[in-house]
Amino acid sequence: MVQLSVVVPCFDESEVIDAFHTALLAALVPAHVSFEICYVDDGSSDRTVEHLRALAAADPRVRYTSFSRNFGKEAALLAGMRAAKGAAVVLMDADLQHPPELVPRMLELHRQGYDQVVAQRDRTGEGAVRKAFSRAYYRLVRRFMDVEIADGAGDFRLLSRRAVECLLALPESNRFSKGLFSWIGFDTVSFSYRNVQRAAGSSKWGGRRLLNYGIDGLLSFNTRPLRLAIHAGLWLFLSAVLYALWIVANAALDGVETPGYATLITAITALGGIQIAILGVIGEYVGRIYHEAKRRPHYVVRETDRSAAVRRPERPERPAGRRPAARLETAGRARPES
Repeated sequence: MVQLSVVVPCFDESEVIDAFHTALLAALVPAHVSFEICYVDDGSSDRTVEHLRALAAADPRVRYTSFSRNFGKEAALLAGMRAAKGAAVVLMDADLQHPPELVPRMLELHRQGYDQVVAQRDRTGEGAVRKAFSRAYYRLVRRFMDVEIADGAGDFRLLSRRAVECLLALPESNRFSKGLFSWIGFDTVSFSYRNVQRAAGSSKWGGRRLLNYGIDGLLSFNTRPLRLAIHAGLWLFLSAVLYALWIVANAALDGVETPGYATLITAITALGGIQIAILGVIGEYVGRIYHEAKRRPHYVVRETDRSAAVRRPERPERPAGRRPAARLETAGRARPES
């Protein structure tokens, strides 16, 4: 059995993939473990898949899977874990922000009995605004989510085989790996490393994408936004009752007064905004239920290292005058490979 599988999601990483592969081999070969490297091309639009073909052709320890389009990093991580055969699995990015030289240290901690070894980066080199938003987000996460997520703990980690099997057994479509890693539990240890800038290219995670990813995380592991909506409704009802009592008392003491236009418009606008926000929260959960109910595969595979090496034989021509034997076939749609 392979001792170590390294899963590497790739999206438009043609500028850096060869340098990453060289650095990873330099870290793994001296460790004296049997290993494989499982690359997952997440529908790249550059020449990433061509580089992966070349690496797989030159080294039997390299395997790859290429998606038919971009399905997102969560799908790529899932595909890599499904392909991995090792007793331990390391998840890492191809942009060299996850230093390959830390993998032997992960293996050493894993040998001490830990099922999860997490490499936790610091915030060195990040902008002040992004750093402030990140810290505020993780404080919010720790307060509202049902699982514990540490600041700086990302996908760069080692998982034991039983931890990987637990992750693969989770069937949900809307996957948030940071939360899933924490949810499965097991013995976990972490260590910090200095933040490293990308070796080439630009980050695929812009502000809008990070915001959507943060919202996904908050909604994936708790229903507290729905409870907050109930609390907001109850407080608004109590406020309306108190306001009505104040109007009745004021009318009894001072007579009836003409309500102010500004007060009325402000109240309508505020209540309307709160109602729309609550409907939005409910809609997010309903949308997630809708996607889960469809049970679509997480991704569609276009090519793997095995399919690239095997060519489908041509169909022989049918002799003239002969008709094919009749057979009953069940109509249906072909299921994509997942």
